Amino acid sequence: MISIEQLATLCEADIQGKNTTEHIYSAADIMHAEQGQVTVLSDAKYKKYLVDCKASACFISPKLIPEQVPEHITLLVCADPEMAFLEAVRLLHPDIEFNKTISDKADIADSASLGHALYIGAFATIGQDSQIGDYSEIHPGVHIGRNVNIGQHCKIYPNAVIYDNTVIGDHVIIHSGAVIAADGFGYKYRNNQHVKVPHVGNVVIADHVEIGANTCIDRGALGSTVIGAGSKIDNLVQLGHNNQVGRNVIICGQSGISGSCVIEDGAILAGSSGIADHVKIGQQAVVMARSGVSQDVKAGTQVWGSPAKDRKVAWKELAALSKLPEVLKAFKALQLRVSKLEQEK
Repeated sequence: MISIEQLATLCEADIQGKNTTEHIYSAADIMHAEQGQVTVLSDAKYKKYLVDCKASACFISPKLIPEQVPEHITLLVCADPEMAFLEAVRLLHPDIEFNKTISDKADIADSASLGHALYIGAFATIGQDSQIGDYSEIHPGVHIGRNVNIGQHCKIYPNAVIYDNTVIGDHVIIHSGAVIAADGFGYKYRNNQHVKVPHVGNVVIADHVEIGANTCIDRGALGSTVIGAGSKIDNLVQLGHNNQVGRNVIICGQSGISGSCVIEDGAILAGSSGIADHVKIGQQAVVMARSGVSQDVKAGTQVWGSPAKDRKVAWKELAALSKLPEVLKAFKALQLRVSKLEQEK
């Protein structure tokens, strides 16, 4: 718990209200917050909920402060209430700190190199010549292959699998069930059978990347599959071999990216996006949900649909399609009139 006054100081907010000594024990959204909790109001459309809100404190921007505020709510006024609230959440709900110990039930190769202050859980396996950087966490059941290099302050959650020769930077989070650097899906069809293409490349993951649960990232066939610094990949994503993902890219759940694609810095692939092989998604481009992309997408554009096209064009086409029943009805009526006129001749 922490007092409202202390919370305001730590989150760089100004206090409006008298109840500064009350203690806050957790955070909640504005529609469900109770006494002893802090909430946030960062969008005018939620302003109506402040009237009946039971929270003890609320982060808010100066422009959203209403004329009347419930007496029990202390306002924490700041320029960016969302970021201040996130800091409050971190303070009130800190990550669990694991004891920096190595389980005697972990299987660690003699040639593996281990950094300082590590947590390695039971039944984790670390292969020959692999390196684990300082302050990293390898949770129970994780498998790390041979010659894998994991940086500092990383968190690899239970049952993730990291194949041989993978390179992982600092502050990387890999969630449970993720598989990094399995073989890519490559075959040549000869003599009425599919001949497997050997995949001898690897995966390189830069700093501050987060990879969701049950996501699969395939190794390169010859070179590397690369994930750039700061990129975030959701659960249940498939990234094919030799993809080059830039910095600060967002890839949402159930998206599938075929091989040898380039996803440039700041691009966003919304949920269930499908990207064909050898496609380039430009900087800051947005592929909207459930879109199927078979051609390059220019930087800064938004595409939607399958096949994906400019968002405005696709929506106009969809709007026109919704009018098709009326058009068909009018067309049939016109056909009937023409038929009658021909009979009268």
